[in-house]
Amino acid sequence: MTARLDYLWRFFATGIAFVVFGACGLLFSVLVFPLAWLWPHRASRLRAVTAVIHVFFRALVAALRAIGVMELEVSGAQALRAGGPAIVVANHPTYLDVMVLLSLTPRACCIVKSAHWRNPCFWGIVRAAEYVSNADAVELVDAGARQLAAGYTVIVFPEGTRSPAPNRLHAFSRGFAHMALKAGAPIVPVLMDCDPPVFTRQMRWHDVPARAFRIRVNVLAPLGVDALAATDTSPAIAARSVTKAVEAHITRHLFDYGFFKTRN
Repeated sequence: MTARLDYLWRFFATGIAFVVFGACGLLFSVLVFPLAWLWPHRASRLRAVTAVIHVFFRALVAALRAIGVMELEVSGAQALRAGGPAIVVANHPTYLDVMVLLSLTPRACCIVKSAHWRNPCFWGIVRAAEYVSNADAVELVDAGARQLAAGYTVIVFPEGTRSPAPNRLHAFSRGFAHMALKAGAPIVPVLMDCDPPVFTRQMRWHDVPARAFRIRVNVLAPLGVDALAATDTSPAIAARSVTKAVEAHITRHLFDYGFFKTRN
């Protein structure tokens, strides 16, 4: 009986959390962030918008943990809070990865799907925060490099969408590698895991597991892009070399840290 009540409570709380998230996103898009464009100084406006987003997601994560829906285990997060501008490259097992990384990174810019520019809950946020759309590959690299030059950490999920299944990743796209080579920025690999799985590509919000899900985040040591790139080659070949190296690095550590399971 107790287990059943716990499940019903988490089902209800998860639904409420989604409603609050959507309502706040819509409120920010329609009322709050459009007002930000009245602020005359772009740099301070962007800092304020980024800070609001960071605080909101920190509060949302804290609320999910407090009501017993979610557990969070983080290692190495100091690199996201105190490090200089970098490109955070993470695997993408669940819809909540963006929320968690934004809650851990005070000065963050995200590479996001172009569809979010038309989403009623997100369009104001992505514009006011000057997030980078993945619609145009050339502009993605240029815009990301500008955000790095301005002192922001750029969060990238190079799979482009949530991972296809446990123990599997989509092939990484090369946009982050071109960005790193252009800006000379370090790459910070981040491992993410959710157990039991929730909000995957195959699941909906109402597929609530039998217990609270635990998200694990492990921030690895930064990688210097020059050491990963093939030397004396074209930018395209260098970017391909960086992409393959980072994908292999993340995949290997997902197994090493037990986020991926070795099949017998």
